[in-house]
Amino acid sequence: MSKKNAITPTREEDYASWYQEVVKAADLAEHSPVRGCMVIKPWGYGLWENIQRILDKKIKDTGHKNAYFPIFVPLSFLEKEASHVEGFAKECAIVTHHRLEKKDGKLVPAEDSKLEEPLVVRPTSETIIGEMFSKWIESYRDLPLLINQWANIVRWEMRTRLFLRTTEFLWQEGHTAHQTKKEALEEVFKMLGEYKDFLENFLAIPVIKGRKTEMEKFPGADDTYCLEAMMQDKKALQTCTSHFLGQNFAKVSDIKFSDEKGNLEYAWTTSWGMTTRVIGALVMVHSDDDGLIVPPKIAPTEIVILPVIHSDEMKQKILGFCEKLKKDLQNVLYHNKNLVVEIDTRDIRGGEKKWSWIKKGVPIILEIGLRDIENESVFMLKRFNLEKKSVKTQDFIKNIKKILDDIQSEMFEKAKKMQEENTQEIKSEDEFYSFFKSKKAGFAKGYFCLGPKIEKKLKDDLSVSVRCILEENFEEGTCIFCSKKTKTKAIFAKAY
Repeated sequence: MSKKNAITPTREEDYASWYQEVVKAADLAEHSPVRGCMVIKPWGYGLWENIQRILDKKIKDTGHKNAYFPIFVPLSFLEKEASHVEGFAKECAIVTHHRLEKKDGKLVPAEDSKLEEPLVVRPTSETIIGEMFSKWIESYRDLPLLINQWANIVRWEMRTRLFLRTTEFLWQEGHTAHQTKKEALEEVFKMLGEYKDFLENFLAIPVIKGRKTEMEKFPGADDTYCLEAMMQDKKALQTCTSHFLGQNFAKVSDIKFSDEKGNLEYAWTTSWGMTTRVIGALVMVHSDDDGLIVPPKIAPTEIVILPVIHSDEMKQKILGFCEKLKKDLQNVLYHNKNLVVEIDTRDIRGGEKKWSWIKKGVPIILEIGLRDIENESVFMLKRFNLEKKSVKTQDFIKNIKKILDDIQSEMFEKAKKMQEENTQEIKSEDEFYSFFKSKKAGFAKGYFCLGPKIEKKLKDDLSVSVRCILEENFEEGTCIFCSKKTKTKAIFAKAY
């Protein structure tokens, strides 16, 4: 294997540029002609399809059903909830006309086609789904109402980065209504648990669970809970959120039900979601200076076979062997689906072909030439650690599930070790400032009184935010900034 890195600059040289180059080299996505939007290419969309397939099953297995709601939200719906509209006001794209006309040789909105009420292009769906819930719910017998939708979202961003922050992105958003506060909170934590299981067991990304501060929570929610992950540059990335909306949106949208005694009550609602941003997290947690590394459980293709053909005489024999091997492997059931195997017969140089798959991050690359066939073996390259070895063909087929699961486990353990080694308990304000002035700073953990003025000062001084308030029961300590007595600890970090 060449010692020269496939990706330049490297992570150490320029992490932000390295990230963009990995996305490009892996052929995941590219910028579209529309500023701030992206085109997700087949390999990138293959990742999203697997994310969608696995997560959709988890959502349905917990009793939710999929539906679809309009991309347009009447402006008046957002205005009903003051903090909600304030939170999204700067990010909204607005439709004001419904027809174009030619004027001076250019297409412009027709003056007589102005809408009676402007429509917001969906930044999130709480208000419009709430409107429908108010029609669907009449009695306690209609509860709980558990709905999910897979959709696109538009939030007007000034500074964009592929997958991490784009004007349009894909996501799923769950919306539920419940009879009691207790049931709604159980829903919030249940779905957070489903996300945690998905992120750790399928994407191999270790996460920290906690609650957002008042400053960071979802506009209009009582509480927002999240899962935070550490990237290789030690910054945090919020991978998902689960919101306890209390009765706020129920009162806004008039979601009422008659209880067992005939009393009219407002429902308790939740919302929760995960976006294509997790693909960006996958890139930043696992990739190296040779490109993307994909966990086997989420890979669009688990195995790529590269026939090594040096003459036309051996071509038929080698391709025949490869086709049989592909068929045998595709009969293997791996985590509830058949393995996906590709044979790459492109007419390009062998080294170039192999490196294209290394950069895409396919978990296993097999090279098969005449000598391998004669020895009844395959030459295997594991993308995770670039380990190479010859393996008997039948042993490879027999052990393939264990090989892939071992890769999956090693990827998670490596990421978990990094997170643990770069999370530091902080005892004082001086120590905190010294920690974050270091270029190697990761996550800081410490007692915090939840003072919003302190939180704002940390952002202004250090670009550091409270990523989450830990939900564990800690003994009483003193806030590292103001020395107030508190039982609350938080995770602090610079973040995407």
